[in-house]
Amino acid sequence: MRVRVWFLCIAMLLVFIKPMPVMAQAQFTLPAPRLSVGVEQAQGADDVALTLQIIILLTILALAPSILVLLTSFTRTIVVLSFVRTAMGVNQMPPNQVLIGLALFLTFFTMAPTWQAINTNALQPYLAGELDFRAAGEQAETPLREFMFKFTRQKDLALFAEMSGNPPPADIKDVPTYVLVPAFVISELKSAFQMGFVLYIPFLVIDMIVASVLMSLGMMMLPPVMISLPFKLLLFVLVDGWHIVIRSLLLGYA
Repeated sequence: MRVRVWFLCIAMLLVFIKPMPVMAQAQFTLPAPRLSVGVEQAQGADDVALTLQIIILLTILALAPSILVLLTSFTRTIVVLSFVRTAMGVNQMPPNQVLIGLALFLTFFTMAPTWQAINTNALQPYLAGELDFRAAGEQAETPLREFMFKFTRQKDLALFAEMSGNPPPADIKDVPTYVLVPAFVISELKSAFQMGFVLYIPFLVIDMIVASVLMSLGMMMLPPVMISLPFKLLLFVLVDGWHIVIRSLLLGYA
């Protein structure tokens, strides 16, 4: 009896449920997108110039990380922040992502006047059609070179100018950019290491005091770093260390 009831129910379902028409099914199909990239023959000199500009722009975007690291204040900032973490003896605290993010925003803050000058003198006139690509590039290079010249030591600049084999420049405008960039980088590294040395001194004093106390108590098997770390953190918090470090970095570019 139960089997007959089940067969009757299945038969009723087959009667009321009809297959969807083919046209109805076709209405619900979504067309798949198709992408195509082609290379066509240039129709004139303007097309060739536009293609070269696009290639140069893609090259600049590919080199953007290197430009951000080497031609701005990012190098000194990230090195000093790394020295702070290493001097305190904390492992990965703050994490690398936090240090890099802080260094990026400090770089944006420090370089804001330079980038504003580039936007005003080069980017906006180029977008308005008042300057061609080459003139806009020259206008964009000028504020960046002025920033690098301001914080490059004459000794470092003279080193690369001499090693380049070029005649001694009579003016800063005669210094090539490929000579200026490495001189600026090693000047930034020297400034960062000087700040790192100053940062190490108070933490080194704490380590020496803790090590002397532990040795006088006969606790030579206990690592002094485990005892000195809380005192380092306490000292850094009491003197508002992050404020002092960031203020020193910003005043270095004032």
